[in-house]
Amino acid sequence: MFYFLLPIVIFCVFMSIRTLFIPNTVKGKFVSIENALFLGSIYLTVILGFGLIYLLFELKGISLLVETNDENNYNMFETSFYFSAMTLFSVGNGDVIPHGVGRMVAVIEALIGYTLPAAFVARALMDREK
Repeated sequence: MFYFLLPIVIFCVFMSIRTLFIPNTVKGKFVSIENALFLGSIYLTVILGFGLIYLLFELKGISLLVETNDENNYNMFETSFYFSAMTLFSVGNGDVIPHGVGRMVAVIEALIGYTLPAAFVARALMDREK
């Protein structure tokens, strides 16, 4: 099941990001509800997609994330999606640390998080010039 779901999740994340580069998806106005919802949906898709990647590896038995606190109530669902959001929006708090292959997955997610706003603004500017 893991080898079936992982490519589907990766495909969905990249197809969501690809919508930034399809003509007429970002309207010419810089500030609008439609553009905010469009960008929010892309962010949500990326957070859920990478959260599912961390979760799928965890369910497979390959641990990508380590919590630094000493509590024993480790919830892999919360931790996966929390770490995904913290990595996408910032550099994180240090309470969850990636290790092994998780470091590369986190780097890819962080790069996407840093380039999404720039790509969104560039796309809006290109559409505005037309």
